[in-house]
Amino acid sequence: MDDVSAGDRRWTDRGEAIGHGVTWLARWSTRLALVAIGFVLLGMLIGRLWVVVMPVLLGLLITTVLWPPARWLRARGVPAALAATIVLLGGLAVLGGVLALISTSIASGVPEIAESASRALQQAREWMAGPPFNLGDSQLDQLLQQGVDQLQASVGSIANGLLTGVGTVTSGIVTGIVALLLAFLFVKDGPLFTPWLRGVIGERAGGHVTVVLERVWTTLGDFIRTQAIVSLVDAVLIGLGLVILGVPLAVPLAALTFLGGFIPIVGAFIAGALAVLVALVSNGLTAALIMLAVVVVVQQVEGNVLQPVLQSRSLRLHAAVVLLAVTAGSTLYGIAGAFLAVPVVAAAAVVLRYLGEVADRHTAGRAVAGDHPPAPGTSAEPERERGAEE
Repeated sequence: MDDVSAGDRRWTDRGEAIGHGVTWLARWSTRLALVAIGFVLLGMLIGRLWVVVMPVLLGLLITTVLWPPARWLRARGVPAALAATIVLLGGLAVLGGVLALISTSIASGVPEIAESASRALQQAREWMAGPPFNLGDSQLDQLLQQGVDQLQASVGSIANGLLTGVGTVTSGIVTGIVALLLAFLFVKDGPLFTPWLRGVIGERAGGHVTVVLERVWTTLGDFIRTQAIVSLVDAVLIGLGLVILGVPLAVPLAALTFLGGFIPIVGAFIAGALAVLVALVSNGLTAALIMLAVVVVVQQVEGNVLQPVLQSRSLRLHAAVVLLAVTAGSTLYGIAGAFLAVPVVAAAAVVLRYLGEVADRHTAGRAVAGDHPPAPGTSAEPERERGAEE
């Protein structure tokens, strides 16, 4: 028997060695091409079934928030269905309370803002009446009438845009309701999923899948906690800017910033625009420009420093991977894709790392035929040592 391994084989001539290298490259190129085709087909399938995939992914993310209190209740003897109902209703009550607090604060501050807006409009009118514009009342009225005429001419396109927006909002509401129902079912029956899966696909494959799913679940929880930290930092910094400038509605605007932080791109933009608008109508142009600078700096720090660094640490992903994932997700699937891209890529990274661990075990000779991974928290080393002694 030849002791020389295939990797140390000596070729008889240069042509044979080159031919072996080309053959190896062709085999791996074919495999990579087939994998790429598989990913393309998977992406097309997800695009076709996005109306189903989206609520499932949102439901899983909501479940990561609801599961810890539900687990605490179940550990104290509360039935699974009752525990899921309590945490879901409690979460909705907390969210509703926050929205009610925001609405109440806004309602109480509207008169002050209206008075400030009236003063700002009067000051703008007086400013335009002086140099260099020197616009009289008749000219200002004419400009105002031209604006009204332009608005009336564009009423058709505006109506179409509103109808499209209403359709999008309606679809979002339906998706949110389905996600909440799925979250309830996931919280109630989640612990039964992995035992059922192991029974269906077998103990050997089920062991691998169970370990991967548990790691992915931990990753999703880390993602939600990281996103909450980033949103909290945004809300605190923008809220401090509003308080320092003496802008009214600082607390509700900071709360809206926190909630908007969970909606990539659009959420931060809308929250920042509202803060600048309130500063403009209540404190004037100078305060609005300062607030705009604060919002831009905070959002740049969040998008380019804070979020990539924190998510790369908690999810074990490089900051560049996080940025590229958000860019690709927003390009392919819009706002929802931008929000879900990072947890999806993190889950894929978990799978790749586990495959690397399995490959390392086999190549190191620490795995035998028919092995399956031990359950989390256990070790297979004592059994292997006993087998070696026998």
